[in-house]
Amino acid sequence: MGFFFTVFYQPIFNLLVFLYDTVAFRDIGVAIILITLIIRLILYPLSKQAIKSQKDLQTIQPEIEAIKEKYKDDKEKMGPEIMALYKTKKINPFGSCLPLLVQLPFLIAMYRVFFNELKEGASFDAGSLYSFVSNPGALNPIAFGFVNFADKSLLLAVLAGGAQFWQSKMMMNKSKSNNPAAAIGNQMMYFMPIITVVIGSQFPAGLTFYWLLTTLFSVLQQYMVLGFKKKKEVEVVETKHN
Repeated sequence: MGFFFTVFYQPIFNLLVFLYDTVAFRDIGVAIILITLIIRLILYPLSKQAIKSQKDLQTIQPEIEAIKEKYKDDKEKMGPEIMALYKTKKINPFGSCLPLLVQLPFLIAMYRVFFNELKEGASFDAGSLYSFVSNPGALNPIAFGFVNFADKSLLLAVLAGGAQFWQSKMMMNKSKSNNPAAAIGNQMMYFMPIITVVIGSQFPAGLTFYWLLTTLFSVLQQYMVLGFKKKKEVEVVETKHN
């Protein structure tokens, strides 16, 4: 717990307090927007790798299914053939998972900071602050002058679920595939946003707002990575034709 507090919780807590007390003009909503942007920029290289790996895996999914069908009676040969395909395509099958695991401690730290400090009349221990960060005494949960981020918000939870559905739909393979993996992916695309709404509606609105912003920034990053890639592919095709 000491390691997590020192490496993750305390830096994020101090950054939030610093932003809240300076550039955010003591508006917790503005502070959350700024800290979300900073964290997403820090983790952008990992997010970019995860997005590209996930899309690459979807692209070769029909080939993987073909191998599974071909060697359905020879499980020992199926695995090496699939790994050989990954090697040929230069795809790391775990590339979309490992970067996301690295982001998990940041998410947990943000959760704990908001859950512990974003309460009506809550005051925090000055010992958690760095010496160069001034102590505002407490974080005012009223954001943008009218939204209480200490209360629950069904509206923000629904918006967070909608944003997650949008993000999942961007990453789905548009090809008409009847394989089980595609079916599961389609089910998860609808199921996970519902879970987000249910859980988000039980959290303080500040936490739900942070999750909404994180998803929206992720959508923007997906567009930057995948949109740029598509543009580059079009330019290559046009160059070949010319």
